[in-house]
Amino acid sequence: MKKIIATSDAPAAIGPYSQAIRSGDFLFCSGQIPLDPKSGQIVSDDIAAQTRRVLDNISGLLKSDGLSLGNVLKTTIFLTDLGNFQIVNEIYGSYFSSDPPARSTVQVSALPKGAKIEIEVIALANRSGAVASDTSG
Repeated sequence: MKKIIATSDAPAAIGPYSQAIRSGDFLFCSGQIPLDPKSGQIVSDDIAAQTRRVLDNISGLLKSDGLSLGNVLKTTIFLTDLGNFQIVNEIYGSYFSSDPPARSTVQVSALPKGAKIEIEVIALANRSGAVASDTSG
């Protein structure tokens, strides 16, 4: 079973996709680019401002399903220039200050609407019964 998540706290989809999908205990968020949710426009050409907007958009999606950044298990960051990695990493770290999720970062040739960054996330939507164990032996 899947539930479509839609909120005005994040930009509307600009194509045939959902902002997020809840399936069982997981929330799968579509990649967010630095669009202002109200205007639908890229917020700035500055990578720092773009990164903050993307993470705020993700927070809005999570909040709409009663979640927070603390529920995020995995992120994938797409950058058009890995030279921006240090700036993105510092801002990202301020949003995920404790127990950060697993992460991948890749450079891509282009992103929609000329964005410099896109981030997608997978979040745990139900923490009850979640158990971690050390299997290292």
